[in-house]
Amino acid sequence: MNAELLRAAQAGDNDACEQAVQENSGLIWSIVKRYYGRGAEPDDLYQLGCLGFLKAVRGFDFHYGTSFSTYAVPKIAGEIRRFLRDDSTIKVGRTIREQAQLLYRTRERLRHQLGREPVISELAEATGLLSEEIARADLASDAPESLQAENEDGLTLEGMLGTDAPEERLVEKIALREAIDRLPEKEKMTILLRYFKGLTQDQTARILRVSQVQVSRLERKGLRALKENFSP
Repeated sequence: MNAELLRAAQAGDNDACEQAVQENSGLIWSIVKRYYGRGAEPDDLYQLGCLGFLKAVRGFDFHYGTSFSTYAVPKIAGEIRRFLRDDSTIKVGRTIREQAQLLYRTRERLRHQLGREPVISELAEATGLLSEEIARADLASDAPESLQAENEDGLTLEGMLGTDAPEERLVEKIALREAIDRLPEKEKMTILLRYFKGLTQDQTARILRVSQVQVSRLERKGLRALKENFSP
């Protein structure tokens, strides 16, 4: 988007805001379409997308070193997801939310004490949580950008997405994260631990309390399901 138009919109110029929304309606609709069939009307989803877009306008900092559209896509999607989550019977459990908050505070404290990122065993000792609980709560709050991370084999989940357009790639990443959430629990945890956290199959096996052979099988099944979901 034109920098001058963006600055005017940030300054509260209503005409500039309307023009910015109109010029980016294609981007907004491309994200909205990912949420069809969730019980909400497309026009309502579009209005939510516009709200997320305007929040992105207000929050964008030209010093971020990234394009506005790259910053805006997760904001638009987040606004829609928040509505669908709050309007749905499927919610992140209170226990997981509380565990995630405890982990955040504990991790920050241990970072300062240790001068490095704490490992799961240290977090478990400090919080009293099991390793499975830590992994589940921690992964529940991971952002879609984590899909760019490589596992120890040098593979990324983003590599499965065959688009070169930055905006489309971000939308695909959001859709992929949602597809992961729909996998059976152990397949989902395997994919998240292997690709979000970059753990080895052996480390993943210890957390999930299964054999390395089972982890390999779960990973193949999960990847196969994701590839089928994104095949043309």
